[in-house]
Amino acid sequence: MKKILITFCCVSAAFLYSQKHEFLKMPKFTIEDLKKTKSQIDEKAPAEILYRSVHYRIDDTSGDLLKNIAYRIKVYDKDKVEDWMNLEISLYDNNSGSREALRSMKAVVYNLENDKIAETKVDKSSKFKSKENKYSTVNKFAFPNIKNGSVIEYKYEVSSPFVYQVPMAYIELDIPSEYTEYVFESPVEMSYHIDFTGSLTPKHRKVEEAQLYGRTTKTYRFAYEDLKAFKSEKFVKNEDNYRTKIRAELHSTFFNNNLKMYTSTWEDIRKKLWDDEDFGNQYKKDRVAKELLPAEIMNEKDEMKRANSIHSFVKSNYTWNENNGFYAENGLKNLMKTKTGNCGDLNLMLLSMLRGSGIKAYPVLISTIKNGSVNVTFPNVGNFNYMVVCAEISGKSYLFDATSKQASEGILPSRVWNNTGLLLKDDKADVISINNIKMSYNYLTTKAKINENGSISGVYEDKDVGLFAMNAKENYDENQEKYKKQYKENFSVDFTDIQSNILENGDFESKMSFTSENLIDNVGKKKIFNPLLFLHSAANDFDQTEERKYVIDFISPISKIKTVEIEIPEGYEIGDLPKSKKIVTEDKEISYSYIVEKTDKKVKVTSQYKIASADYPKEYYPAFKQIWKVISDSESQVMSLIKK
Repeated sequence: MKKILITFCCVSAAFLYSQKHEFLKMPKFTIEDLKKTKSQIDEKAPAEILYRSVHYRIDDTSGDLLKNIAYRIKVYDKDKVEDWMNLEISLYDNNSGSREALRSMKAVVYNLENDKIAETKVDKSSKFKSKENKYSTVNKFAFPNIKNGSVIEYKYEVSSPFVYQVPMAYIELDIPSEYTEYVFESPVEMSYHIDFTGSLTPKHRKVEEAQLYGRTTKTYRFAYEDLKAFKSEKFVKNEDNYRTKIRAELHSTFFNNNLKMYTSTWEDIRKKLWDDEDFGNQYKKDRVAKELLPAEIMNEKDEMKRANSIHSFVKSNYTWNENNGFYAENGLKNLMKTKTGNCGDLNLMLLSMLRGSGIKAYPVLISTIKNGSVNVTFPNVGNFNYMVVCAEISGKSYLFDATSKQASEGILPSRVWNNTGLLLKDDKADVISINNIKMSYNYLTTKAKINENGSISGVYEDKDVGLFAMNAKENYDENQEKYKKQYKENFSVDFTDIQSNILENGDFESKMSFTSENLIDNVGKKKIFNPLLFLHSAANDFDQTEERKYVIDFISPISKIKTVEIEIPEGYEIGDLPKSKKIVTEDKEISYSYIVEKTDKKVKVTSQYKIASADYPKEYYPAFKQIWKVISDSESQVMSLIKK
């Protein structure tokens, strides 16, 4: 009986403690916050959150969504927390009269001076605006006088007319947090769906109807204490997909005895978009193809050749303005004039031309990798921010994207490969898997000779195929000098005459000459060096010691081949040679080979690994770790030449 009573008392005490917890009350700032020298959660953390409040509420008077954000951040090492030394507030404007507004912002930096609190307020001169895109303006504030030991504190409020989908709130951030709370409040007449993802559970939780702001309000309150920093892992497409986060989305409203539902099915979304002026009405018109496409393309009998030709035509004649979106930003008529448009403009043009030429083709809505994964259990058009085109030819489906000049059938930009898409056929909507099955190749080829003075010189070629070629070409177009500079920064050799260009088949290739005086060790009559020269890799990319948590992502299947040919100088013979090695997993998904071949005049080394799929479950991590250990060991081997 005593045990039961004790247990009941403990439970009751915990319940009362939870009930007494106060939300939306930032603790008073004290000098003790400034005197802290390290985080109690992680003593190596360069900064930590002392208090964080994310408070969203629907204002009953204006009908707006009010976003009240408050932070107090302790800085331990200012050189490692540059992202926290500035504040960026993005405001959305749909260009149709509805826009967000920054209603207030207060910020101060606290420092310890002569054992007293010194305040530095953020004034208006530190603020500047920049246009992020057609729909967003970013207000930026720079925090002054940041030192090791400083505390940054700020609060701001944004009013938004966009009450349908409340912004995502990430609970786990890149620094630890002593206290983080999420509060969402709305009139009871507005029903919201609260979507939780991630592994953490709140220490304090309160969901109820209460009298707030002069009316009955539904409130959701969650608080977390002593949160560790989110732990990143290599080979993850978007780590935000794995953070604990909360999102509220409008489900229904009930005003004046009138029930209005906002949730929908994927089929509801298809029907709505089919008749949308900036979407379905753009590609349902087939006259675009007849007006613009050359007769030789329209008359091509082979549907696959016709589809590829139309894709090439759109890529060649129209340019992506680097804005995402599946709605037409300017419309096809304007695209014909300006030759420039967003993703929606270009791919709706492609879709219209394919359909106008007699090919079955449909839009596929995508959430880009950066935008995050799609919650397929909760249909919402707001999940998507991009589109590609699916053509059905001879019973098979083929994907196209006209935003990249380098794209081709099945070879789409990296941003597209985010696992899920919504295929909108004329009569139904289907959630489909978007998997990249085409291998991307990287060929690194070196032909070298050993000179009399002990230096090594030769020619180096770097060729990319498939998705790698697309990425390389886009990086090259963005900044040619920066692209060429990477070779000199990544390798300890002198490169000259770097020439980069796209080949007729779409591959991207860079060729250059090189010399180096530090690749050979002379020991008596021996010359000792690594036969892979500057291409050898001694590090193990799969060096995670903790248990793997997340999917292993590569975006595409990969094959990387390093080939080095070295001429044997006159008067020398081969001494020691590295040992060849081959390893492959039982399912043949991952393989590696290190092959050494020799003749009287040359030594040729080929190092190649293959990864057969674009992603793997976390259980594959030990296999990758084992094989990359073999790669590291094999590529660290040296050879010797002996003077005759």
